[in-house]
Parts: sequence; C-alpha cells; structure tokens
Amino acid sequence: MSAVLLVAGRSSRMGREKALLAGPDGRVWWQRQREVLARAGATEIFLSARPDQVWADDASGFDAVVRDAAPGCGPLAGIVAALERAAQPHLAVLAVDLPTMESAWFDALRVKCAPGVGAVGRRGGLFEPLATLYPREFLPLAREACGRGDFSLQRLLVDATGRGLLCVREITADDSAMFENRNEP
Repeated sequence: MSAVLLVAGRSSRMGREKALLAGPDGRVWWQRQREVLARAGATEIFLSARPDQVWADDASGFDAVVRDAAPGCGPLAGIVAALERAAQPHLAVLAVDLPTMESAWFDALRVKCAPGVGAVGRRGGLFEPLATLYPREFLPLAREACGRGDFSLQRLLVDATGRGLLCVREITADDSAMFENRNEP
C-alpha cells in the first residue's frame, strides 16, 4: 500500500504547528506518525503539507511532499493529491493529530480490503476518514466532490460505502484510545 501523512492543517486551536510538537519520547509527531505508516507496511509514504510549511521539504523518510490538489479544501485535497501519485492499489491516510494511532489499526483495516475496495472505521455513526485505507478507485469520487466544493468527508464516505468502495469496520472500545484527536494544548 501507499500512504500519506496529512500535516497541512492550520493548527489554529493548538496555537502552533502540531506536526512539530514533541511527544513523550522526544520524537516530533510527524516522525512518530511516519513510523506508524511504515510499520503498517506502506511501500511509499507521502507527506501532504502546505506550501508555507518549509520544514516539510527537509523531512526525512518520505518519498515525496504532495501539495493539496486545491488549496483551502481541507484534508480531502491532500487525499486527492496523494491518490493521484500513489503507485499501490490502496492508500493509507493518517492525520498527524492522531498521535496515539498504532499500525495495528491499519492491519485490521487491511483484512477488510479487496481489489477496488478499501476500509474505514466508524463509531457512533460517524466515520474516521483520517485513519482509513482508500482504494485508488475512490479518486474519481473524491475529485468530483472537490470540484463541486463539497469538502465534507462524512458525506463523501457515506456515498463511497454505498457504492461499495469502502467496507466499514466498527471501532471498538479497545480501539478508541487510538483515535484521540489532539487539537488544543
């Protein structure tokens, strides 16, 4: 599988660049998340960053830095840009602000994947779009949503699951700790 680490968010609630925050082990978040994707079996890993994130060009361990397909479109634009470059049939997407995510989550999703079909987690009726395995076949649907200015990943994933592009894996109580989203200090 290919993979992309999404770091292009503005981090406005955090007040500083989340990707550059240091974890308890001293590694910055982007380094930790890159390792999660590598342990999950990604054969190529992209870094999705804004043009003004100049540190991204020097971040080691990535095959390429990808810029949003359409600036201002949120994480969907980074997903589209990475799918356009992905060499593998599935793309693992991981947000930098899920710093407790483990590679085991992607292993669990991979079991549900098939040719042309990815997998997404869901809890409480809502999808977790930023820790998902997208099939390459998701790209036309994502481009279309981006083109019409509909950047809601929830709506897009409802559509994608209805079309059979994504299987759903319910997020269990044991899984929940991996989905701790950190947006504030």
